[in-house]
Amino acid sequence: MSTERIIVDEKVADEFVSKLAAKASGLPAGNPREHVVLGSLIDLAPAERMDAFLEDAKAKGAKVLAGGGRDGTIVQATVVDNVSKDMRIYNEESFGPVKPVIRVKSTEEAIAVANDTEYGLSAAVFGKDIMRAMEVAKQIHSGICHINGPTVADEAQMPFGGVGASGYGRFGGKAAIDQFTDLRWITIEDPHQHYPF
Repeated sequence: MSTERIIVDEKVADEFVSKLAAKASGLPAGNPREHVVLGSLIDLAPAERMDAFLEDAKAKGAKVLAGGGRDGTIVQATVVDNVSKDMRIYNEESFGPVKPVIRVKSTEEAIAVANDTEYGLSAAVFGKDIMRAMEVAKQIHSGICHINGPTVADEAQMPFGGVGASGYGRFGGKAAIDQFTDLRWITIEDPHQHYPF
């Protein structure tokens, strides 16, 4: 459910990325037994994957606005601006604290970019006009979509699951019963019942 791509209207993108980069720069990374926000990734391979994403993105014109460094398996909170479709970080899930910002010119382009992925677990739409945000949310192919809230949200009674390569059905609440059981009808017939023929 972690946010993998941040899609921003170019009219507000400069201000947005400036604030996001400032926030990311203030997130301490290190030993989780100390006062940090970001601890270690599971092992060295995903940390090295973050390096590969950054090198690929920078070589193709993206700019690292915050972070970009790592110490072994500890990766700094990183914001990458001006990400385009030809970059690995646009197409592949990072599973790390390296986040791409994709600038778009319109709501229609934002929806197209949001749907330009094989994944579809959770999405979020932010906007002042709730009804417009709801219309946008309806057009995004995801199992979950939150309006004016983060992608990471779950409630035990709600159906949880994605579309595309992000899921196998739903769990949570009654949806779990439906997904993990087969409804059957078993009868006990009267062997002496009357047939009309």
